[in-house]
Amino acid sequence: MRSTLSRRARGALLAALALLGGTALASPADPPYTVKPGDTLLVSVWREPELQRKVLVEPDGTFAFPLCGEIDAHDKTVSQLQGEISQHLAHYITDPVVTVSLEKISGNRVYVIGQVKKPGAFVVNPRVDVIQAISMAGGTTPFASLGGIKILRRTANGGQEALPFNYNDVVRGHDLSQNITLEAGDVVVVP
Repeated sequence: MRSTLSRRARGALLAALALLGGTALASPADPPYTVKPGDTLLVSVWREPELQRKVLVEPDGTFAFPLCGEIDAHDKTVSQLQGEISQHLAHYITDPVVTVSLEKISGNRVYVIGQVKKPGAFVVNPRVDVIQAISMAGGTTPFASLGGIKILRRTANGGQEALPFNYNDVVRGHDLSQNITLEAGDVVVVP
């Protein structure tokens, strides 16, 4: 009797999933990763061994590559950089085949400070929200003011903004919109 019910339940579940076409399990596509200062890229050009090297993206968001000069990597994906390097090299090499890959993601850091068990800088690959960052820092201490957490973020004009975060509300399932995805350089302050 028990195995018959299990088979029926499994069959009903599979039928429901087939009707939904798997859409209930699909997640929205994450935007492609953009290169950050501190990341290491591996750039290679087919049939050109002297043009295969690791490059470090400098703090200003640029890196140098032979025959291309300075390349601005700010807010670009690896495929965009691949195309840009190909365009530069086309002046010197017929139909260059360029490959750019992320060797090491070090530039996408967030910081968690204050009343957490392990404060520090954390490399996030590629997306982390506030609750996840606090978890990466070992969670809060018993002395943390959970209703007064702030996320410090640099603005486009060079200033800063402080975004409020109420840990108690989020863990209770209220006002989940404040559990934002952190950006590189964000600082989570747990008072």
